[in-house]
Formats: sequence, C-alpha cells, structure tokens
Amino acid sequence: MTRKDRSPDARFNEADPGKIERDATLKAVTDNMAKLKALRLAREATEQPKLPATVKKARAKSKKPGEKGPALADWLASHHSVGRRT
Repeated sequence: MTRKDRSPDARFNEADPGKIERDATLKAVTDNMAKLKALRLAREATEQPKLPATVKKARAKSKKPGEKGPALADWLASHHSVGRRT
C-alpha cells in the first residue's frame, strides 16, 4: 500500500459503477423536472387568471319592525300537514 492509497480522498476517487448509474439517473430526473416546471410556468403565464365563482346566498326576507309572524298554532298546523311532527 502506498501513501496515496491510504489517503482519505482515495476512497472517493474510485469509480463505482453503481454510483455512476445513480448519478446519471439523478441527473436525468432533475433535468426532466426542470423541463416540466419550465413548461408549466410558461403555460400558466399565457393563461388568463381564473377568478373563483362567487356564490351569493339567498337572504331571508327581513320583516318590518311592526310585522309579526304566523301564530304558533298556524305554524304547527302547516308543519304537521307536510309530515313534520316535531
């Protein structure tokens, strides 16, 4: 063993076929991700911004201050006629 073989950098200078394949795969995946991101950003830049559809809720009729609702007996009768028993 020579002095060069015992150096800590000697372990990292050896060509490992598995490491070379992993590095190539990682580079291919990273390049593909960058390409897809560029395409997405270009597509989003050309599209018109979509505004969310606002849904208006129907408001209950407001009663006038002097106006009263139906009598309790009438209200119960109307609910009883449509099948509500509570």
